[in-house]
Amino acid sequence: MKLVLFDCDGTLVDSANLIHETMRRTFAHFGKPEPRVEDTKAIIGLTLDIAIARMQGKPHADDEAVEMMAYYKTLFAVVRQDLDFKEPLFEGIRELIDAIGPREDLLIGAVTGKSRRGLKLVMETHGFDKYFVVSRTADDCPSKPHPAMVTECCDQTGIEPSDTLVIGDAIYDMQMAKAAGATAIGVAWGYASVDELNKAGADAIIHHPSELLSHIG
Repeated sequence: MKLVLFDCDGTLVDSANLIHETMRRTFAHFGKPEPRVEDTKAIIGLTLDIAIARMQGKPHADDEAVEMMAYYKTLFAVVRQDLDFKEPLFEGIRELIDAIGPREDLLIGAVTGKSRRGLKLVMETHGFDKYFVVSRTADDCPSKPHPAMVTECCDQTGIEPSDTLVIGDAIYDMQMAKAAGATAIGVAWGYASVDELNKAGADAIIHHPSELLSHIG
């Protein structure tokens, strides 16, 4: 039995435009310079307060970052509805999940910097909630690259980290996987470069979701 844990933003769904627009409106509300798209993409995967602090060059989340995070959360659903952002699946993801979801030798889960509510919306929108049996979000654990999201999923399912694969597009996903003792699989279609993923400790890089099947076995 293996455990396969997917990051969400940048791995399963392309949410960069939605996240950036929400971040742009948040920064404007607080009188901050508008962030670049590249700045937003670089922090996707982190817990929101830490992400917002990093975007301003702060080493840690302060009271202002926490206040901005709270405002961001009130905006997210509004922006999603206003601009009809649906966080589309990346090409090949549906086919992959439909292929591995019913397998009896695998358990599938999610480890994400999204809120619990945000992850639930993605799962229900794309019909994946029937396959994903375990998950940890920003509401449950410390921010990546802390290993808790992975280790808690392992504890819940009874599967060792050595039998666990973490699939993600961010350096934080790779670092989290390695810290937990799991296999780190980087995806080339997300928001970090292949070089960045390799430097962060990726055990392998896949360029299309179908390539994951050879690593699962």
